[in-house]
Amino acid sequence: MNPSLVWTSRARGPLHGAAVIPGDKSVSHRAIMLAAIAQGRSRITGFLEGEDTRATAAAFAQMGVWIETPSPSERIVHGVGLRGLRAPQASIDCGNAGTGMRLLAGLLAGQAFDSELRGDASLSRRPMRRVIEPLVSMGAEIESDEGALPPLRIRGGHSLAGISCTPAVASAQVKSAILLAALYAHGTTVVREVRPTRDYTERMLEAFGWPIEFGSGWARLAGGHALAATDVVVPADFSSAAFFLVAATITPGSSLLLRSVGINPRRTGLLEVLRLMGADITEINPVVRGGELLADLQVRHAALRGIDVPEALVADMIDEFPALFVAASVAAGTTRIRGAAELRVKESDRLAMMARGLATLGIEVDESPDGATITPGTLGAGRVESAGDHRIAMAFAVAGLVSTGIVTINDCANVATSFPGFDVLANGCGFDIRVA
Repeated sequence: MNPSLVWTSRARGPLHGAAVIPGDKSVSHRAIMLAAIAQGRSRITGFLEGEDTRATAAAFAQMGVWIETPSPSERIVHGVGLRGLRAPQASIDCGNAGTGMRLLAGLLAGQAFDSELRGDASLSRRPMRRVIEPLVSMGAEIESDEGALPPLRIRGGHSLAGISCTPAVASAQVKSAILLAALYAHGTTVVREVRPTRDYTERMLEAFGWPIEFGSGWARLAGGHALAATDVVVPADFSSAAFFLVAATITPGSSLLLRSVGINPRRTGLLEVLRLMGADITEINPVVRGGELLADLQVRHAALRGIDVPEALVADMIDEFPALFVAASVAAGTTRIRGAAELRVKESDRLAMMARGLATLGIEVDESPDGATITPGTLGAGRVESAGDHRIAMAFAVAGLVSTGIVTINDCANVATSFPGFDVLANGCGFDIRVA
């Protein structure tokens, strides 16, 4: 990564037109993983060409899976079956991908060979105890650095047993790691959640033919089956679309259409929160593809009002809070966020970084251990830090649309992990993002 990549963002006028957002990162990770251990040839279209998802594809190539790239955003995966992976000859580099590392930990826990998962400096600070402990309770052997931090060293050859558990943290990554390990386990595994999280893994396991039962906040499956190759259409990533939803909402005169966005109900908490604040967002042409609901989203400028964000929606919008902070900074009235302590252990401490950056731009943000109170005002000019966090960088690019001057954003290279070409697509819709 290039920490010297600096963007400037400034007001230019209304946003107009139609935009095609890149493929969903969460779905792209899972599609590669399940296609790799399925029997047969799977075609993935709409694959996110981001650094995180490419790292996951490279991991399976290291383990003997042939993956073709016939065109951008397309992969053909020649699955090797549940037991067909080969021992990697070196550590597996997950880059910045927390999803990749945590899900791979579950999948590799049941292999016959040893493996090691590493990440970049940011990922190496992210907590892994939440995924290590349930996997160890299934019979896995996983070593980590002090504080349960990466790298993760996974010892192969252990017999796994199904468990019934309720993870303390509402996390789709933790749930998914357990379910992937359960594919290799004897008996039945049941995962219950303290709050329902996104169900991409459950839906995709079903699409690949594995018998699974699931509902809001729970999932159950037994080992001893096989995955059959299937074709996967990856919807546009809602978390990436979130920046455009907020941008068009807060920029006067805007009307923007976002095509074929995934609107899985466990992913779209921001959509509900923005509507509670007064946003004008319409779902057009909803359709189900590969078990996932998607629709075109028409968003128009609207005056927002501050609200107390319902805690029940927090788990369904954990990646969208940086964008929400910007929306709240220009709303009429105070916005209060609680129950979002998970934001402190993402790619950065997002609560602290958004509070610090908005304060630089003239907005009062009062932090709490699990949230913040945002008092709106006039967004001014200034230089802010992204801490190498892609979502913070994009959020402050949105803030520049309604600032009184130039917003300068440090360390923007990591945007390529989830949204390569963000600046080009954004400028085509009416942003003014430049490399400083």
